[in-house]
Amino acid sequence: MKDSGGARPAPRFLHDLGQAMRRAAGHDEEERHALSTLTCPSCGARTRERMPEDRCVIAYPCPRCGHLMRPLVGDSCVFCSYGTVKCPSQQSRKSR
Repeated sequence: MKDSGGARPAPRFLHDLGQAMRRAAGHDEEERHALSTLTCPSCGARTRERMPEDRCVIAYPCPRCGHLMRPLVGDSCVFCSYGTVKCPSQQSRKSR
């Protein structure tokens, strides 16, 4: 069989080992808190997004219906209002 020279995917056990090592080091926890699922108040569409760590997102257009989500009164960003996880600035305030 001729080798195509392209990169081959890592065997499944290496993928599982990498995940276990990240969990043990606490990196899975960090990754989980960097992602949030936004739910559109107009159509209910759910979109998983990575939250920026250096700024608040004050406007986010729904990819399904186009509704422009904006923070609710008292919230700093759309992730705080419509996300499953609060934004990084709110997470750091909570942990203090």
